[in-house]
Amino acid sequence: MHVRWQLCLSTVLVAAAALGGCDDGPPPSSHPIKAEPTAAATGTGAAAKPTGSAAAPAGPVQLDPSDLGFFKPLPERFESEMNPITEDKVALGRMLYYENRFSINQDLSCNSCHDLEKYGVDNEATSFGHKKQRGSRNSPTVYNAAGHIAQFWDGRAQTIEDQAKGPILNPVEMAMPNAEYVLKVLKSIPEYVKLFKKVFPNDKEAVTYDNVAKAIGAFERQLVTPSRWDKFLKGDQSALTEPEKAGFALFAKLGCPTCHNGAAVGGAQFQKLGLVKPYPDQSDLGRFEHTKSESDKMVFRVPTLRNIEKTAPYFHKGQVATLEEAVKLMAFHQLGKELNDAEIASIVTWLKTLTGEIPRDYIKKPELPPSTDKTPKPKAD
Repeated sequence: MHVRWQLCLSTVLVAAAALGGCDDGPPPSSHPIKAEPTAAATGTGAAAKPTGSAAAPAGPVQLDPSDLGFFKPLPERFESEMNPITEDKVALGRMLYYENRFSINQDLSCNSCHDLEKYGVDNEATSFGHKKQRGSRNSPTVYNAAGHIAQFWDGRAQTIEDQAKGPILNPVEMAMPNAEYVLKVLKSIPEYVKLFKKVFPNDKEAVTYDNVAKAIGAFERQLVTPSRWDKFLKGDQSALTEPEKAGFALFAKLGCPTCHNGAAVGGAQFQKLGLVKPYPDQSDLGRFEHTKSESDKMVFRVPTLRNIEKTAPYFHKGQVATLEEAVKLMAFHQLGKELNDAEIASIVTWLKTLTGEIPRDYIKKPELPPSTDKTPKPKAD
């Protein structure tokens, strides 16, 4: 491994989660989105200036094969031995993903915060939940999230199935009082009971909260967005332009693949925010909130950079508005480097090659079964 890869550029670039995952916690009093970093944030004494276009390289860019070796193309799906994917399970999971009756007032679904037509995010600093409450962390993208080491910014859920159980019962988010109430809703709808029995024929009780999570998880495990970057990794040299290759070369030279690597270009490890230069806002201590270990203060799960240009605002609290600003801040806090406008533009040029195509046929909202007179009514309070 190259010595220069001892540090990483970004530990918290993307929004999104997921059912890559929503994050709970009391709503903050305000959620500023700064268009430019302040002197206090960067430590440079000057705010970031808008960046221009990346300069064209003088000639063909030769990439180091060892740099490319830290990456691999996305799979068609993220398999799980604990939750085998079947067509019927995916179909049920798709319905549950869009199910507003999983919220106490029946006005929110998984798709509310993780809009599949918006690359799996809502483009809010933090998401609106029950009674317009705000969560305390940015909702990461659900696309490609099944390939992550863990879910939520602090990694408190190991799998997307574990994660799927959280927001439904979170009082700030969907606010269902308990799992039994969720099952009461499902069991009041005959078509759902029939579908659960079909998908889980060997279970004595098919309609369970674990099976809700398994169905949603099966659907999410196929939310994959390959891009031109994948074509390039598979050998199509024409998939990237020379400026895009130059952007990757700089990304690698700086050491960014230390953290942002693999198929998801991130999501595979935890890292401290402010590795070299302390990050000024330490009101959220990250993984420490879950583990209570001193070594986990300001440690977050490294986010994926897939679709990063579409998932603003950035960082765990959604406090950074532009990708250019995010790159500048992370270079400073993670590497102790001050990038110029041309360097930032070059990296951003490559990052945009990670934008994939939304699988619109796969995510099309299905018709949901009607409620019955036994189905609980919305509760505003």
